[in-house]
Amino acid sequence: MKKISKGTIYREVIDYIMIAVGMMSYALGWTIFLLPNNVSTGGVAGLSSIAFWGADVPVQFTYFAMNAILLSIALKVLGWKFCVKTIFGVVLMTIFVGTFRNYFPSPTILHGQTFMATMIGAVFCGVGLGFALSHNGSSGGSDIVAAMVNKYRDISLGRVILLCDMTIVTASIVVLHSWEQVIYGYVNLIVTSFVLDQVVNSGRRKVQFLIISEKYEEICEQITAGPTHRGCTILEGKGYYTGNNIKVVVVVARLQEARQVYQMINDIDEEAFITQSQVMGVFGKGFDKLKVKHRKQAAQKLPSES
Repeated sequence: MKKISKGTIYREVIDYIMIAVGMMSYALGWTIFLLPNNVSTGGVAGLSSIAFWGADVPVQFTYFAMNAILLSIALKVLGWKFCVKTIFGVVLMTIFVGTFRNYFPSPTILHGQTFMATMIGAVFCGVGLGFALSHNGSSGGSDIVAAMVNKYRDISLGRVILLCDMTIVTASIVVLHSWEQVIYGYVNLIVTSFVLDQVVNSGRRKVQFLIISEKYEEICEQITAGPTHRGCTILEGKGYYTGNNIKVVVVVARLQEARQVYQMINDIDEEAFITQSQVMGVFGKGFDKLKVKHRKQAAQKLPSES
């Protein structure tokens, strides 16, 4: 049996904590700002809102029931590994929504200021989804549908989610009877998507350092053994003006680790020459996993010549 390392356990615990924080943020945005002000949203939350406005069905019941159906199908199609954190998110989301609805049953915050309620609610929802997705979780709903469709059809997840969400927001006209409220729903989708991208991408920003120093060996030892635990690559170089042979140290780190790298270099060599540049993507050990979609090409059998 493979032994689970402490690092793996720590990362899993952090994932579940951040998913819980994300679900709380999403529930705040939806139940306190969007739902009481008749602003629709996408996914199962949007369908639950429509059921609430049209038939006065408590949103937490509809939300849980719909996700339970989707998850039961997803377990067979996608497997347990995909669904476990989503189940955790859905259960917590149901609890948070039910709790907040008891304390905020009517538009007591920003009443009559639908645009501001839409913007603030969308920010809370975007931050919540960003936290969840950054830690391998989700709020269920259209994410599950998109994953199942993507498994059998070469369609991007983003397009499937956008199509589902736009359809649900447009369908809210049936119970709201106001295109103005539907437009607020579109605004909510746009702002939520923008905030979601910012939150997810903020944790993935990387920087590259080029370091020229006579004490390059000490710098490499400190960077690799220090708190950042980043690798170093040494390149051969030659100064044009002096004609001297030099060593150029290349280091790639996360943006939030940049200050630590600067501090370690400064402690060793205050005269070191350093450049920092932003990189678009870093894949491999210690960073993101490379995801390449392999298109399945049907083998074409040529008719044999007789």
